[in-house]
Amino acid sequence: MAIRKRSGPGARNSRPSLLTWPLILRLVTIVGASASFFLLLSVVPLYAEGSGGGDGAAGLSTSALMLATVCGELAAPRLTARYGYRLVLATGLVLLGAPSLLLTMSQSMGWVVAVCLARGAGFALTVVGGGALTAVLIPPERRGEGLALVGVVSGAQSVVALPLGVWLAQHAGYTAVFVIAAVLPLATVPAVAGLPRRERAARKPLGMVEGFRTPALALPAAVFATTALGAGIIATFLPLAVPPDRAGLVSAALFLQAATAIGARWVAGRYGDRHGPAGLVVPGLLLCAGGMLATAPTGSAAAVLVGMALFGTGFGIAQNATQTLMYARVPPSGYGVASALWNFAYDAGMGLGAVFFGLLSAGTGYSVAFAATGALMTAALVPAWFDHRMSRPPTPEPETPSGAADRPTDSHT
Repeated sequence: MAIRKRSGPGARNSRPSLLTWPLILRLVTIVGASASFFLLLSVVPLYAEGSGGGDGAAGLSTSALMLATVCGELAAPRLTARYGYRLVLATGLVLLGAPSLLLTMSQSMGWVVAVCLARGAGFALTVVGGGALTAVLIPPERRGEGLALVGVVSGAQSVVALPLGVWLAQHAGYTAVFVIAAVLPLATVPAVAGLPRRERAARKPLGMVEGFRTPALALPAAVFATTALGAGIIATFLPLAVPPDRAGLVSAALFLQAATAIGARWVAGRYGDRHGPAGLVVPGLLLCAGGMLATAPTGSAAAVLVGMALFGTGFGIAQNATQTLMYARVPPSGYGVASALWNFAYDAGMGLGAVFFGLLSAGTGYSVAFAATGALMTAALVPAWFDHRMSRPPTPEPETPSGAADRPTDSHT
C-alpha cells in the first residue's frame, strides 16, 4: 500500500492506514476459524474419551488433528501458489467447519479421527493461505503492528473459546458445541469474496524445500520453534505439575501466560516497526527460558505466576519478532512459504515439547524437568547469533557516494 507524500509539518508523521476494509474482512475470517478451532480443541478429546476409548482415544484425536495440521501447512504454499489466497482460505474455512457437523452422527473412534484429520487440514489452509494474504494487506512500514493486531484477535479466541467449549459441552451438550463450531467458520466464507486476488508473481514462487534451506527463514523459525517447545510443555504439563489441591492456581497461571503473550505481542509489533524486529528475538528467547526456570518450584504459587508472566511476555515477543522478520525477508511471492514455516515451527515445536518433557519428567520429576528445559532452551542462542550476523548490513566502503548511506536492515539480500 503506497504512502502519499505530502508537504507541511505533518508530513514526517504520515503513515499508511492499517485498518483497511480488506484487513477487517480478514479479521472476520480469523475470528471464525480460530473460535471454531479452539472451541473443539479440548471438547473433541472429551467426546472421544466418552466413547469408551479412554485416554488413548483422547490422545489419538488430538494427534490426528495436529498431524493433519502440520502436513497441511507443508502443502499449503504450493496450493496457494497455484490457486490463490482466496480459494485456499475459503476451502480451509469449509473444511474446518462442515466436518464438525458430522460429529453429531457418530461417536466411533474412526469417525472422530476422520473428522479431526479434515479439520486439521482446514485449519492449516486458513493459517497459511490466510497468513500470506494478511501479509499482503498490511503496509510494510506497519507490518509488526499489523501482525500484532492479528495476533491479538487470534489470541483472544484461544483465551475465550477454549474454556467456553468445555463449559458449553457440560451445560448445553456436545451437539450444541459442534453446531456452533461448524457455523462460525462457514458464516465467514462470504467475507473471502471481498479480499483481493493474488497478484501474479514476477518471479517463481519460493518452495518449501527451498524455504527450509534458506537461513533467512530457517534460523528465526528454529528460534521460534524453541520457544514453542515451552508453550507445548506448559499447556500439557503445568496442570499436572502443580499440586492437585491448587487448581485455581493453574487457571490463573494459564490465563496470565496467555494475557501477557497477547500484550507483549502488541508492544513488540509497535517497537519493531520503529526500531526493527531483529533486536527482539534474543530477549524474547531469554525471557521464555527464564520463565521455564522460574516455574521449576511448582509448589510455590509466586514462582509459578512469575514464571508464567515471564514466559508469556517472552513468547509474545518471539511470536511477533520472528514472524515479522520472516515476512520482511521474502518477496510477496514467498509469503506463503514464510507463513507455512512459521506455523510449522509453532505446531511442531509444541508437539515435540510435550513429547520431550514427558520423557524427561518421567525420570527427573517436574521441577527438575522445568529447570532443565529452561537451560536447554538457551541453545537456540546459536541460531539466533548466526541470524544476527547474517542480517547485519555490510560495512560501507570508503568510496561509497554521499547520500547513499548504508542503513541497517533486517532483510537478507
